[in-house]
Amino acid sequence: DAWDVPADAAISECGKGQFEVNLLHCADAVKAADDAALFKFIVRGVARKHGMGATFMAKPYGEDAGSGFHLHASMLDQSGDNIFDDGSEWGGSKLRSAVSGMLDHMADSTLLFAPHLNSFRRLRDGTHAPTMAAWGNDNRTAAVRIPASPGRARRFEHRVAGADANPYLVLAAVLAAALEGIKAGAEPPAAFTGSSYDQDLPRLPASWNDSLFRFERSGFIERTFGDTFRQAFVAAKKQEIDTFAEAVSAV
Repeated sequence: DAWDVPADAAISECGKGQFEVNLLHCADAVKAADDAALFKFIVRGVARKHGMGATFMAKPYGEDAGSGFHLHASMLDQSGDNIFDDGSEWGGSKLRSAVSGMLDHMADSTLLFAPHLNSFRRLRDGTHAPTMAAWGNDNRTAAVRIPASPGRARRFEHRVAGADANPYLVLAAVLAAALEGIKAGAEPPAAFTGSSYDQDLPRLPASWNDSLFRFERSGFIERTFGDTFRQAFVAAKKQEIDTFAEAVSAV
């Protein structure tokens, strides 16, 4: 309350000492990113105060579930009506167009969603983390999920980013991709059913190097963030990759 961070319920998850905390929706995307960044800062500080530690690593324990940064978003018109709601069970053409844009640019943006070596330990088949650029209705193996909800709350859930990702960059990439899809009136492939891990679907980059390759050559990244940012981010990640390559572990 003191920091004006709208944290809602904390839910015990399946990993050791793992919790999911929902932040209430916010109409200002920058404020939403502020809330996510400040929340992590607050949690780490409170943990230290009590002689404990809190981590937002994507995969703190190799044998347990990783931690994601799931982004829910809807879009309101000037009258305050949700344009994703057309009265149907799973939303209308504007929502599908947003999904199409996100899927089209998901592989190019993976370096923002999974920015560290540890990030890719979370993105493995069968771990409740998405590995395919695919969408589904209330399907938790999808990269983009359409939650079951009342029409006024119709939204998408983007599930690729890890808890270690920069919330400002994640929001910018996701919202820009969705907007491109809406402007183009794009139509995504059919929503899949069942488990994404068992199907032949477009696969996301599975490694730090592969995601860097896509990011560095992406027209979408250049349009969204500018070439100066892209070059600086690529240089930083190449330096990090080289540093890890020079370190030899004990096993």
